[in-house]
Amino acid sequence: MNRLGELERAAMDVLWDRGEPVAVREVVRALADRDLAYTTVMTVLNRLAKKGFVRREAGEGRAWHYAPVASREQYVAGLMLEALSLTGDRETALAHFAQSMSEPEAEALSQALDER
Repeated sequence: MNRLGELERAAMDVLWDRGEPVAVREVVRALADRDLAYTTVMTVLNRLAKKGFVRREAGEGRAWHYAPVASREQYVAGLMLEALSLTGDRETALAHFAQSMSEPEAEALSQALDER
């Protein structure tokens, strides 16, 4: 699984938070505190499209709009599965993970397992 760099993650957070296709200019505005050039953000979004994290679609005028291919939660779940692949003992790793969960998190996990 491809991982996101720090700026890629910030751009993805903007896209995930918006919940609809977003133009480059809107991402630049959302990341204004970073003082990024338009072309820098456009390059990051194009790189995310090449990596398969976002899809690019025609917007109004000549602007491209970008939308996440998967949800933030699906991305994080992928990272968790990747981390589990690093151990030779997935069951023990999962047991340690489960023991570190809060009660509400454990209940959410239990409910998700019941729905399988």
